[in-house]
Amino acid sequence: MAPWALLSPGVLVRTGHTVLTWGITLVLFLHDTALRQWEEQGELLLPLTFLLLVLGSLLLYLAVSLMDPGYVNVQPQPQEEAKEEQTAMVPQAIPLRRCRYCLVLPLRARHCRECRRCVRRYDHHCPWMENCVGERNHPLFVAYLALQLVVLLWGLYLAWSGLHFFQPWGLWLRSSGLLFATFLLLSVFSLVASLLLASHLYLVASNTTTWEFISSHRIAYLRQRPSNPFDRGLTRNLAHFFCGWPSGSWEALWAEGEEEEEGGSQAV
Repeated sequence: MAPWALLSPGVLVRTGHTVLTWGITLVLFLHDTALRQWEEQGELLLPLTFLLLVLGSLLLYLAVSLMDPGYVNVQPQPQEEAKEEQTAMVPQAIPLRRCRYCLVLPLRARHCRECRRCVRRYDHHCPWMENCVGERNHPLFVAYLALQLVVLLWGLYLAWSGLHFFQPWGLWLRSSGLLFATFLLLSVFSLVASLLLASHLYLVASNTTTWEFISSHRIAYLRQRPSNPFDRGLTRNLAHFFCGWPSGSWEALWAEGEEEEEGGSQAV
């Protein structure tokens, strides 16, 4: 690997996240917080649990950040054969979408300018992960947000437990300034993680993506339908998102909804 590859945005972002995670954890241990008091009293279960949760959140972060989000594979086959094969997958009622990498984009896929790849069931490109969130890593991304929120809220409680206010304020600031800054940082991160988790749980429950929710008026396969063509109800949406059941292509599901709407209009 070339030396300058160590300065790539992905390496810098992941390194920064790792250093920040363990740095905040170290601050909570070094100050007079409940975490340190448990340790001094020999009650090691809670400190070890906290460390395991921190480690788990960091591993989930790296997994989501490094894994393939669901890139559309460009098969090395003649152009005409690829065009016929991909076009056959898409019902004729669905407008064909093209990009510079794929002759025909699968339904719900989108080209990411940052990754320079097309991603299946594209949700968004996360700058904090330096990776796209798509069909393959979106469930892990939601799990990461949930675990990260638990760690942040626990860390927020631990930081607050160590903030013993006293005068003069200058002396207090010198002894607890770093812990107070950590508390403020954890407050901001907790708010952001809460909003992200709530929004993604809503999107998962309705089987839509961030990109589709924001840009539905500009997406051809959504403009043609009065409602979300992929919504199968809360239970089936959650089962498909987290467990991949029931299986099936998005094109087939879109076509099913089209047939149901046509049948309903004929019945009326």
